[in-house]
Amino acid sequence: MLKVKAGQIDQLGLLFERHNRPLYGFFYRLTSDGAVSEDLVQNVFIRMMKYSHTYKGDGKFTTWMYHMARNLFADHYKKQKKMGYKEDPEVTDKYFRDEFNAEEQRIKQEQLDILQTALSRLTPEKREVLVLSKYQGMRYQDIAEILEITESAVKVRIFRALKDLKVHYEKLDFVNSK
Repeated sequence: MLKVKAGQIDQLGLLFERHNRPLYGFFYRLTSDGAVSEDLVQNVFIRMMKYSHTYKGDGKFTTWMYHMARNLFADHYKKQKKMGYKEDPEVTDKYFRDEFNAEEQRIKQEQLDILQTALSRLTPEKREVLVLSKYQGMRYQDIAEILEITESAVKVRIFRALKDLKVHYEKLDFVNSK
């Protein structure tokens, strides 16, 4: 990123190759929409180029990148809310044919679908902290920097988010088991 900041814009392609998939996963888990997630990833890299002068290089690049991604998602979420869209995740059963353990895979996929639905029912703040910690594998210290809160506050938010996720998951699992 320091090279991009110095004017070597071609280095942004290397950063894109390294970080586009984790960013896509971050956005997908927040939006449950592949096309929107792809657009948001591209917009992050556009913002990186536009705001490269703000990168100081004293911290981790990924912390700066996810901070930018988080702000971009917040802008997107506010825009969607103004337009009147509500979250409506489509969770479909996926049955695997011609697989050795088709039933086992179907059950696992159903559990993942329930988990994704439960995750989508959390508030955006709780969903975000879980995505950063559990799906993106970020350390609490890095999340604290991104969210601009203390590490202790991150731990509390994750604990509360997991507690709420469990409640939503159990309700959905109970409904699906009937």
